[in-house]
Amino acid sequence: MSVAAAFKSLKSSPVLSWKPTGKLQQTVTNCIERTGRGLHSGDISTVRILPAEARAGRHFVFRSNVIRASIDNAVKETPLCTALSSNGYSVRTVEHLLSALEACGVDNCRIEIDGSSNCDRSVEVPIFDGSAREWVEAINQSGLKVAVDFGGKSCEKLAPYLSEPVHVLKNDSFVAAFPCSKVSITYGIDYPQAPAIGRQWFSSTLLDESFYSSSIAPSRTFCIYEEVERMRSLGLIKGGSAETAIVCSMTKGWLNPPLRYDDEPCRHKVLDLIGDVSLLAQEGNQGLLVAHIVAYKGGHSMHAEFVRRLLGVNQMNGAVSDELAA
Repeated sequence: MSVAAAFKSLKSSPVLSWKPTGKLQQTVTNCIERTGRGLHSGDISTVRILPAEARAGRHFVFRSNVIRASIDNAVKETPLCTALSSNGYSVRTVEHLLSALEACGVDNCRIEIDGSSNCDRSVEVPIFDGSAREWVEAINQSGLKVAVDFGGKSCEKLAPYLSEPVHVLKNDSFVAAFPCSKVSITYGIDYPQAPAIGRQWFSSTLLDESFYSSSIAPSRTFCIYEEVERMRSLGLIKGGSAETAIVCSMTKGWLNPPLRYDDEPCRHKVLDLIGDVSLLAQEGNQGLLVAHIVAYKGGHSMHAEFVRRLLGVNQMNGAVSDELAA
């Protein structure tokens, strides 16, 4: 397919334009397989990441059902994680894996997932240590290769550029983006109930694979100790432990130090944002928006609404921010 034809097939909006990156679409060189426990379900699942042809994009396969990693399939009301659903089948807690795939340049892949749950229509991606480091290391071990279509042809990778400011806002939480010639992210969080976290800001324009691997991917999910029992009563974090997250007490500070970075919680929000915004990706092209993205007290629901807004779809309908979702 020509570049011109590729442009025509992409979903766009008045604020988005797709431009060539000068790079070819890629996929993994070899099969990646990892097994682990889900954060919320507590169930064991096995993920296999397989090479895919150019323009196939990233897609999950669960019980022979294909679920594209697309904002079209993002579930709106899923607390504390990002979930994808299609034809009654769902995969949840996809954000760390998608973040690593997007940042490492895995544009096309088939992600087969099998779980031990009694639920035959839902499965969860393993949480490992609560970061994306396991996925980045696995991708690096596999290596990447140029993706080709069934005719053996490669395809140039396109990236979404922003032409005018866009924002979503709910109370004092927001995600906004401003036109910029490169990807830049600024993220702020505020946990006054947990002084050890407090208010943090993280900002970077060095969001290439190297910086991501060393400075974003190792940052772990976090939670407030005094809220753990409430979350478990809601059927969440059944697989959570001191090995899968960093835990902060309102009065005693960090219960399982040391932190990997002084601002590790804020960096983890950047990790989540990259994974959620990657749902903008289409047909093996870049998902991460070329813009300056500024977020404050956001969460998975707000990240997804931001992507919908980029495409001209307003579907928040009063949804609250899940800023406490680490």
